Amino acid sequence: MKYVFILLIGLFSTPVWAQTKADTLIQSGTYAIPVYNFDGLQPLLQTNSDSVFVINLWATWCVPCVEELPEFIRFEQDYLNTKVKLILVSLDMQSKITYALIPFLQSRKITTKTVVLSDPDMNRWIPLMDKNWEGTIPATLIYSKNKRQFYPHPFTYEELVSEVKNFLN
Repeated sequence: MKYVFILLIGLFSTPVWAQTKADTLIQSGTYAIPVYNFDGLQPLLQTNSDSVFVINLWATWCVPCVEELPEFIRFEQDYLNTKVKLILVSLDMQSKITYALIPFLQSRKITTKTVVLSDPDMNRWIPLMDKNWEGTIPATLIYSKNKRQFYPHPFTYEELVSEVKNFLN
């Protein structure tokens, strides 16, 4: 079943989104979550290194995102000492980081690098992520120095491993 979420819902419900600047840092307890607009996030979406990057776009309010997240955490643990790097890019509203996102990460003991994309101009950045993407989440970008593929659907652990192996070979 295809899960479609309209990212516009709630994005303009708070003036915080309009005021967001790249490289804001929100701290709570042991968590420090960087908040980027799309221009600030772009350096995380490309590499000249030999590593393979897995960028998972998700949100705490997205049921299929939350359901697939343990697969990504398991994957990260299995590839911990390799050239594969996982980054979770939350699309949660900036105003909810301290009372929704960070408690979510804490309760599940998730220590994976997590950042927030806070940019209301979705009409600009969604097609920059992938020209065919309609903004559905979960979505995943896997890339290396020479290869890039966008997946606008949930992953199982086995599917994720299979796709990443294509980047490692």
